[in-house]
Amino acid sequence: MADESLSSLVGVKESGISLADDPNAMMDNATGEIQGIQEEVKAQQAISTNLRKPLDERLEAFEDILDSQVGDSTFVRARNIERMYGIRQLFLKFEGSNPTGTQKDRIAFAQAMDAMRRGFDAIAVATCGNYGVAMSLAASLAGIRCLVYIPERYHTKRIKEMQDLQAEIVRVPGDYENAVLVSSKEAELHGYYDANPGGINTPLQLKAYGEIAYEIYDELRDAPVLIAGPVSNGTTLAGVYRGFLSLYRRGKTSRMPKFVAGSSFRKNPIVQAFLKNKERCEDLNPQSIRETLVNEPLINWHSSDGDHALQSVRLTHGWAGNASDKQMRELSKQLREKEGLHVLPAATAGLVALLEAHRKEPLIGDRYVAILTGKRA
Repeated sequence: MADESLSSLVGVKESGISLADDPNAMMDNATGEIQGIQEEVKAQQAISTNLRKPLDERLEAFEDILDSQVGDSTFVRARNIERMYGIRQLFLKFEGSNPTGTQKDRIAFAQAMDAMRRGFDAIAVATCGNYGVAMSLAASLAGIRCLVYIPERYHTKRIKEMQDLQAEIVRVPGDYENAVLVSSKEAELHGYYDANPGGINTPLQLKAYGEIAYEIYDELRDAPVLIAGPVSNGTTLAGVYRGFLSLYRRGKTSRMPKFVAGSSFRKNPIVQAFLKNKERCEDLNPQSIRETLVNEPLINWHSSDGDHALQSVRLTHGWAGNASDKQMRELSKQLREKEGLHVLPAATAGLVALLEAHRKEPLIGDRYVAILTGKRA
């Protein structure tokens, strides 16, 4: 029988501390093993960052770093969670085992290599924390200048990690969406590589996230019946969909999995568009968005790749659902105690949407995969 600790919380008014109350206590901060990784790849980095070396040698060294450090993330069967919720064959794809603790490393390293190949000497990106660290690490290993644009009211502890990696911090008035706008304009004006979501490099980002699908296929040798994941901008879920679509079209899998998107309660355009049966994502009212220490990694009044993610859900006959802060905190605790995974609460939003649907109407016996996108200290 499904555990009631999640289902009873749907629609509960959030009672967590807001960022306005304590901007220094954000819970979106993942953790990584940056220092250890830098030590491991010291020899390759000496080549990849040496601008006097031929480009092909630098690219080869950087690609060696990418192949050895990024991806092939943890994939485990959650037998104890299965027993708690009465669901069959639930697998967890844990992206917290990437270098800086989230799936963001996949697109950061792919874009740093693309920037090297195309002759860029600087990369611009907006962030509230995790993506900025991933891009800072990738750029430092590629020998490329990195400019990280951060909303001026954010004081995540990951800023020090970015600075330690020689990134230049640029404070921007307003929210994350404005930071994206400003950094993209600066990139165009000064000739920086634009690593922001929703821009000209979206196809490369989707392809990089498609590697998650290939890794799941390598483990299961077919597609699961369903993939669930958290959504903010929607890029990760859309990329995994593209990956499975490629596998299916090439006859590698017998089916396309359904896609399930989960995000913070009434604070994400992708989920809201699905629930309201909108053809496309529509921007939310920025004034109605309340960020908390739990939901910050998820909420957006504008989702840069929202239409791609919405299409992934609709075309596969999946669904989207809301997750409250309490649900996400509780499930994060259960994953830590029952499965030994230290997962950011926000990273559980897709799994919340999956388990809530199973509570309402038990899902058929098959193989299910939940993508968990971040690691918590």
